[in-house]
Amino acid sequence: MTATASSRPAAMIPVPHGSGARAARQRWKFAAIGVIWGTSLSIAVIWVLGGGVQALAAGPADALDSLGRITGLASANLLLYQVLLMARVPVFERGLGRDAITRLHRQSGFWSFWLLLAHIALLVLGYAEAARIDPLTQLWSFVWSYPGMLLATVGTLLLVLVVATSGRRSRRRMRYESWHLLHLYGYLGVGLAVPHMLWTGADFSGAPIASAYWWGLWLLAATSVIVWRIAIPLRRSLRHGLRVESVRPDGERGVEVCVHGRALHGLRALPGQFFVWRFLDGPGWTRGHPFSLAAAPAAEHLVLAARTAGDGTRRLATMRPGTRVLVEGPYGTMTGRARIEGRGVLMLGAGAGVAPLVALLEGEAYGPGEATLVTRDHRGAEALRSQEIHRLRLERGVVHFALDGPRAQRGPTWVPAQYADWSGGELLRYLRPDLLDCDVYVCGPAPWMTALLRDLRAAGVSADRLHHESFTI
Repeated sequence: MTATASSRPAAMIPVPHGSGARAARQRWKFAAIGVIWGTSLSIAVIWVLGGGVQALAAGPADALDSLGRITGLASANLLLYQVLLMARVPVFERGLGRDAITRLHRQSGFWSFWLLLAHIALLVLGYAEAARIDPLTQLWSFVWSYPGMLLATVGTLLLVLVVATSGRRSRRRMRYESWHLLHLYGYLGVGLAVPHMLWTGADFSGAPIASAYWWGLWLLAATSVIVWRIAIPLRRSLRHGLRVESVRPDGERGVEVCVHGRALHGLRALPGQFFVWRFLDGPGWTRGHPFSLAAAPAAEHLVLAARTAGDGTRRLATMRPGTRVLVEGPYGTMTGRARIEGRGVLMLGAGAGVAPLVALLEGEAYGPGEATLVTRDHRGAEALRSQEIHRLRLERGVVHFALDGPRAQRGPTWVPAQYADWSGGELLRYLRPDLLDCDVYVCGPAPWMTALLRDLRAAGVSADRLHHESFTI
């Protein structure tokens, strides 16, 4: 482990901190939660107004039908919310943050799927009970005799495919590019279910209030995707003239890409945030990749750094200067806005997670010795941003600890094996004796972050001092 300090500060980017920023975040969070609860209550109102409560006491067939209706309504609502959550709508991005959004997207997807299966099963049982036929015959009749049901069946099978490939074990076995392509079939599955909702669903089109709600929500979801995922990113990218300026190695397994553009302050990017990048270098350019800024944004340059792990990141190393770039963003709440001014800062990063922390250290205000950076790699030669970290040590007085080596099999699993005899709290207090008076930033692979955050909380670090984001779906 190494540590050095110097007294010459570099130029900082002015970023609002403290209670004002946290209050603004709380207002956005209140608005985002209000939207979610408001639409959820609307579903209950539609079901009640459609006689859902009375049907529960009208007999077994009617009760099953009523439960099938409410599960179908909830499933459809969650499906549309999945689209809205990933459409980069500002109220969700600013109020919840990418970490919470990805968790909600995943959870709502699985809940929507299980509610969809319950919807199908309950309606099949209810109709079979009323017609006095067996459930399989009723299911066959649904698929072939009811308007829109054949399309809905295909849509359901596509959703089954998406869910089956979204489990963490399945994700680990697939290339990101393959998983992403399969994941997009979920949008097609939602679209194929719409005709069935309109033609056979009284809760969707049988009353003015229901029609207004569903048409409004569908229109909002479609408009959000078009505006926030297509129109605005395209306009910003063309206006700022983003092109690749240079590509160079960054450590043994990394690559740094410098992107040039005009008046990039107009993007309002902050250190610690990320963009979804698309490089127009040939087939496959449509797949966006989330990469954090690896340096504090400048007037004419944005820098990203990535580990070469999959096809998308390996392509970065072969890009030519002049390649056009499209970006979505900036996104993310792991910035200096929530930091308490005058306090020390501890930053812990592993692998590619070091890059946004370096950008934060370049953009934040602090004195010599007030900022500590802890990096974690399997081998020191694989470390990203080594030159920039060395410069921060010399010019800004950043204290740097490099925890390199094979992972510990016992003790705190976020450290290398040589520290296995330490407890997580002991090591954290050694790295930063004033730990409880610091703002702590954490970025790295999900399992590593989980272990580290557990030790930070056990050591007494309060939630308002702990800043982290995960992008795993």
